[in-house]
Amino acid sequence: MIGVTIVEVGPRDGLQNEKAAVSTADKIEFINRLSAAGLPAIEVSAFVSPKWVPQMADVSAVFAGIARRPGTRYSALVPNLTGLERALQAGVTDVAVFAAASETFSRKNINQGIEESLAGYKVVTERALAAGLRVRGYLSTAFGCPYEGAVPVAKVIDITERLLATGVFEVSVSDTIGIAHPGQVRQVLEALVSRVPANRLALHFHDTRGTALANVLAALPYGLTTFDASAGGLGGCPYAPGAAGNLATEDLIYMLDGLGIKTDVSLEGVVEASAFIAERLDHRLTSKYFQAVRSAGL
Repeated sequence: MIGVTIVEVGPRDGLQNEKAAVSTADKIEFINRLSAAGLPAIEVSAFVSPKWVPQMADVSAVFAGIARRPGTRYSALVPNLTGLERALQAGVTDVAVFAAASETFSRKNINQGIEESLAGYKVVTERALAAGLRVRGYLSTAFGCPYEGAVPVAKVIDITERLLATGVFEVSVSDTIGIAHPGQVRQVLEALVSRVPANRLALHFHDTRGTALANVLAALPYGLTTFDASAGGLGGCPYAPGAAGNLATEDLIYMLDGLGIKTDVSLEGVVEASAFIAERLDHRLTSKYFQAVRSAGL
């Protein structure tokens, strides 16, 4: 039986764009429930300016309050050396840097062009590795950009290789605006895995067009075994107009369980964590599995 690693991004990517203010205590409880469900990796928050992402202003307090489960890794985004130093002070062991495959998105997201961002991330990664941290890389807009449209596969390959060269252990190739479809996923991966080992890649899908699960199915034959997902389908992107939530963790687990693919994550536990955070928000969660078991009792 093959296994899949789920990287839970709900507490960061899921909550960062929520209009409802979620208290520090509720974020901690949400993360603790996700930990109890057995998720092997949880993206807790981001050490970014609270001016730009107010929901992440309490990142240090959240890290100080969570109960760290043995076997689970807890990470945070860091945009620069200042963010990394804050992460080190908070006792974070895993960080992530985030580049983009399109110039316009890069400038709107981090106020830097691609070349400038990669140069900065090289310095951040070197400092993090020297301090004993693990560093993950994200590549946004790998399947399409809200401002530039189609993104050349050659650009995705180039920036993925350059991120790996900085020392990140894997690159999460991201469909930031939920535009990818299975045919495109096959096209990108056909080219990408010919240049980059599949075990150095992860995939991050949004479900704007309802294709996230189908995209995972399309990716499995290429040897990818790490997928990002968000409890309840929480998420979106403040710099990607119209982007819907992430691939829902519950939906992913349900599909993988049905395929006999091992995750070691409790589906019921994730549902309970989603139910907890849903009560703190001003909208319904989009996960189809969650809606079925909580609303219809199926």
